[in-house]
Amino acid sequence: MVEYEVNGGRATITISEPERRNPISVATMEGLVGATRMGLDDRTVRVLVYTGAGDVFSAGGDLSGSFVDDPVGLHRARGVFADLFRLMLRGGKPTVARVNGHALAGGFGLAVACDVTICVDDAKLGTTEIAVGLWPMMISALLVRVMPRKAALELMLTGRVIDPVEAQRLGAVSRVVSRAELDRAVDETVTALQSRSAATLMIGRDSYHGMADLDFDAALDRLQTGLTSIAMSEDAAEGIAAFSEKREPRWR
Repeated sequence: MVEYEVNGGRATITISEPERRNPISVATMEGLVGATRMGLDDRTVRVLVYTGAGDVFSAGGDLSGSFVDDPVGLHRARGVFADLFRLMLRGGKPTVARVNGHALAGGFGLAVACDVTICVDDAKLGTTEIAVGLWPMMISALLVRVMPRKAALELMLTGRVIDPVEAQRLGAVSRVVSRAELDRAVDETVTALQSRSAATLMIGRDSYHGMADLDFDAALDRLQTGLTSIAMSEDAAEGIAAFSEKREPRWR
């Protein structure tokens, strides 16, 4: 259900059930967690890319499973989605969503969870859980961090499906491209990320995500510590030296 491939410092993690529109079942969530851990543990991997097989990113949760046979076990299993989001957020490596088609419900949450979200222009996006009497609980923690609160709530209340241009305006999508341009745009982004200092990316994104729930003064303190950590690193010294010497930096 989840495929994992490493090539040129890029780990590609693919939800692979295109005949069912790549649903996010408990098994798929466990596969995503396992693949993400492999990418984070592999020192050759610099960037993690998430995508779906075929022409759909993910249509969301797998509604074919039972909701009554083992409600306690299912409740615990849903915590795997939380584990995935924590790994992606705190793993120290940049993440890119290659949104090759519709991303709905939990699939929309997975796309938004990535640092960079590149989406084809004909995709449908949204939190559609309300249509089947459910609520996008787990992904709410992500949406409230990137979208205006009232806009996110309106989508959750109504289940309204939006296009990528509106999603970009609301902050849920980074770039909107045609299908013909998708792979080139993803490759450009991955190449740019791989050309930067891994240490600086790690400290920088940790500081950025870490200040999200802090008040203004605490956020400034957190960012000041992050700046000092980066400024004292070998890569910062190398970057400044390379700039002065008009050469490409050799990150360590």
